Amino acid sequence: MASMVGEDLLARLREKNPRYTDAAYVFLLSSLQHTIEHLDEPRHISGRELAEGCRDFAIEQYGPMARTVLEHWGVHSTEDMGDVVYALIDCGVLIRQECDSRQDFENVFDFEEAFERNYPWGKLEPRS
Repeated sequence: MASMVGEDLLARLREKNPRYTDAAYVFLLSSLQHTIEHLDEPRHISGRELAEGCRDFAIEQYGPMARTVLEHWGVHSTEDMGDVVYALIDCGVLIRQECDSRQDFENVFDFEEAFERNYPWGKLEPRS
């Protein structure tokens, strides 16, 4: 996936959106691919579906460090995920459909809740 995002494009993205690292863009594209691969058949996905896919992929890839890694890249909320998506749309990497909106990424989930309180192993019963 990293090869889809060339150095020239990353330089433009950094210039326009310096609060996100290159890794944030590559991660989002990887999350998109991961989310689409887990559909029954390929189709357009909503902002909510992509944000949830990013959450799931982050947990799969980075485990209990998922929130720390995303925040290191400048991604502190699902709104940030939307900003990354729309930066990629503005650069022509992704395509927006009429039904798509930045608001689709608003408050999809809370990072603390998703990555800490509801982390999968937090639900395990303690051993006796």
